Amino acid sequence: MWKIEKVNAFIKKELGNIILKEIDVFPGILLTITRVESSSNLIEAKVFISILPEDKAEDVIELLKRKVYFIQQVLNKKLKIRPVPKIIFIKESKTMEAERIDELLREIDKAKEM
Repeated sequence: MWKIEKVNAFIKKELGNIILKEIDVFPGILLTITRVESSSNLIEAKVFISILPEDKAEDVIELLKRKVYFIQQVLNKKLKIRPVPKIIFIKESKTMEAERIDELLREIDKAKEM
């Protein structure tokens, strides 16, 4: 039986390859799969996506949602498990939160220097 962590890592790697090779993401967009969280019964896999520039994030997420059936089919051929988790794309918010924390820490450091 596959462990969830291994399934998550495999899905992350394969989806990265599929999106890179098969999906025409808009030019000038940096798309990163930050993490995958599969349910314990492997019914679904939440795929967290970080997108730069931030103002294009919604467009890219919508593109991935429109192409999810195709992406799912390609992934199904690569995974040797059943059931194959249903892919759900989610915009990563932790990256933005971490950036905001870094920004606040820099401001605190500047204030201490004064």
